[in-house]
Amino acid sequence: MAQNRLELSARLLERGALRHTPAGLAALEFKLVHESEQDDAGATRKVQAELGAIAFEANARLINGRPLGSEMKVQGFLSAKNKRSKKLTLHVTNVEFVEGSQKGN
Repeated sequence: MAQNRLELSARLLERGALRHTPAGLAALEFKLVHESEQDDAGATRKVQAELGAIAFEANARLINGRPLGSEMKVQGFLSAKNKRSKKLTLHVTNVEFVEGSQKGN
């Protein structure tokens, strides 16, 4: 099976309204911001990136209950946003909040 797994440390930048899919699953679309320094070809590169994400059920409810700026570690996979768009979205399958580490917007 082909690999499609992403782990990322990020802050909660934006959050949509908690909604329900036609199948009745709780769903939440949100945006993450990641900032770090990475080694790249022998040099240190400063990285800042925003990434759209979606979570379902328990993960959606957890993220919905947290304030913007909350730091978290997420795991998931990348997929097209929907059938009409090839824009990548992170589908979060696991979330862990970093307690006591909240930055303002």
